[in-house]
Amino acid sequence: MSTGYTGLFLSAFLASTFLPFSSEAVLLALAAMDGYETSLLLIVASVGNTLGALLNWVMGRFCLRWQDRRWFPVSPDHLAQATRWFGRYGLWSMLLAWVPIIGDPLTMVAGVLRVNIWAFLILVAIGKTARYAALLGLFEAFVR
Repeated sequence: MSTGYTGLFLSAFLASTFLPFSSEAVLLALAAMDGYETSLLLIVASVGNTLGALLNWVMGRFCLRWQDRRWFPVSPDHLAQATRWFGRYGLWSMLLAWVPIIGDPLTMVAGVLRVNIWAFLILVAIGKTARYAALLGLFEAFVR
């Protein structure tokens, strides 16, 4: 049982970094199984995904000097797009850190721009938790 929660945490963490992972499938698979609490699944996925975004913030804050390297996880185009998005919507754009393609670079840009870490964590956690809650709610309404 705890292996499922651990796997969910890891998949949510990795999905929030620049690695190509999807935590939604793991979340919904566990929600379909007996023995897993929906509220605990929501908490585990949200914490893992938020901590992955924090890793991106740290990379933006301290690792941007390597952005010209081939191995750097964000393309210049995605970084520029995220910077424009952040410039337009400001700190509140962190509520959309869960959005595919733009979310990961957006959290990195927040680190580059030295966004207050506590404001960052609160807004990112709200957005990511709301997304997982919506997924679980839809699952409960239409599948169960």
